[in-house]
Amino acid sequence: MTPPENERGENAGGTGAGAGGTNSGAGGTNSGAGGTSSGGTGAGAGGTGGTNVGTGTGASASAGERGSGGREYPPESRFRRMLRWGLAVLIVLAGASYSSWVLEFVLPVGIDPFTSFLSQLAERGAPFRGVFTTADTLTGAMLVVAAGGGLLLFPRRGYTTVGWVALGCFGAATIADALAPLDPAAEVPAGESPLFPQLHQVHALTSTLAVFSIFIAMLAFAVAAFRYRRWPIVRHAGLWVLVIGSVATAWLLIADNLPGDHGLGIAQRVQVGAMSLWLMALGAQVAAANRHATPPVGMVG
Repeated sequence: MTPPENERGENAGGTGAGAGGTNSGAGGTNSGAGGTSSGGTGAGAGGTGGTNVGTGTGASASAGERGSGGREYPPESRFRRMLRWGLAVLIVLAGASYSSWVLEFVLPVGIDPFTSFLSQLAERGAPFRGVFTTADTLTGAMLVVAAGGGLLLFPRRGYTTVGWVALGCFGAATIADALAPLDPAAEVPAGESPLFPQLHQVHALTSTLAVFSIFIAMLAFAVAAFRYRRWPIVRHAGLWVLVIGSVATAWLLIADNLPGDHGLGIAQRVQVGAMSLWLMALGAQVAAANRHATPPVGMVG
């Protein structure tokens, strides 16, 4: 028996509502797109919606694994994490090794820290030349390896690439410094300060290259830390160390053109001490760096 017109209308309306519920459920299931079960389509609209909320949260968490610039990098593997920590240890040890000059306060080196340069600790004929030469050689070797590792492990960016290359140059120049020590027998031209005999030797070139290279590295990493908004240890502690090292360097350059020594030995020790502290800060930053795998070689992040 055919139901009355109004009942048919109500039934049609009910069917439409049911269809709408089914569609909503299906839509919810489709938008979940992550393996949501197809059971409970009609009444499962609310459940599916709940699933969608969970999926959205997962997507947000996934977004947190992206590198800067919105590129999504795979999570850091265990092997890569071990390499990164090894790199950090190398840099910190290099900073400590470059501080070997503090041994002058416990070893009978026979020079005055106020009026002498650190190169005199490793000059030919110095009583503990082997100690300081070995320390410089180890420093240079560790930094050459660390520079190569940094280029391989971290995303290729303009300023950081300059920083790693300059760090490698500093390491190579430091090794050359140890292989071409200061010669105390070299004659100093009349009228020039006896504190600067290395200006007339091969040691002058290697020392100049070493200082120039590490300051380029310090500056490049500082600019990168601010520009890319990463590496906070370098951005804060590293920047202050760079300022202190720069002041000491200016002290050296200005005092060299004035009569007398003006504590040039102290100025150089402050300068080299700042370099060592900066290396340790860089190592600490590498240890705490963003734990993402490196994108394909050549990609700029």
